[in-house]
Amino acid sequence: MVQAVKRLIDTHAHVDELDDHESAITEAKAAGITAIVAVGSSHESNTRTLELSKRYADFVFPALGLHPWALANLEPGQIDSCLRFVEENLASSVAVGEIGLDYDKRVVKVASKDLQKEVLRRLLGIAGDNAKPVIIHSRYAWKDALQLVRDAGIARAVFHWFTGFSGVLKGIIDAGYLVSATPAAEYHEEHRRAVREAPLERLVLETDCPVTYGREKRYRSRPVDILRSLNAVSELKGVDQEAVAEQTTANAVGLFSLGSAFQIRR
Repeated sequence: MVQAVKRLIDTHAHVDELDDHESAITEAKAAGITAIVAVGSSHESNTRTLELSKRYADFVFPALGLHPWALANLEPGQIDSCLRFVEENLASSVAVGEIGLDYDKRVVKVASKDLQKEVLRRLLGIAGDNAKPVIIHSRYAWKDALQLVRDAGIARAVFHWFTGFSGVLKGIIDAGYLVSATPAAEYHEEHRRAVREAPLERLVLETDCPVTYGREKRYRSRPVDILRSLNAVSELKGVDQEAVAEQTTANAVGLFSLGSAFQIRR
């Protein structure tokens, strides 16, 4: 395993889904992680994420959203309620996310493309009205997701775990947005290509924990696995880990406006 490097931020973690929050956060701090952006994906997830951000204040920073996967079986009134909760609690959040589009056939079967787009437009409107950045899920919907984010006039966005086409990646970079590198950058060719092509100034690190990664040997990820993301970016870019850590942390601080709330440990 790569050695701990100070000054790392996990920009995308489902902290509410971790089995043991205390041990995961203690482990993360020991590894040099100085902040975690905890993303919400549903009303229940958002509520729990806010609770955890209060328990681990100045280390866990909440982002509130509605994942396209969570739209299945939701009535219009339930969607309205979830979006209202997001808007009412944005003052204590650093971003709107996780939100976006997912065109996997299993998802589209239970949440149509039209419904996903409608909900994403509304969430982007909330983010724009409140000057918040957005965290975008865009599996198999890369072009549509970018178009909707740009049409909404969003100033700050990160397209997480990007595996899309080079042309869409160029559009993301040209718009001033970012992409994130996950532990999958160790082996997933489309993700590795995106990390190679994106300038370091437009990259942040994440785990998306507790996602399960690996091919020959599978593991359930925790925030400490940001070290895998760091190592993969360093290898793909041919840049030492300290430089990658420094730049991606600065990128994350700027993206989420963490400067006033978060002092980078030196």
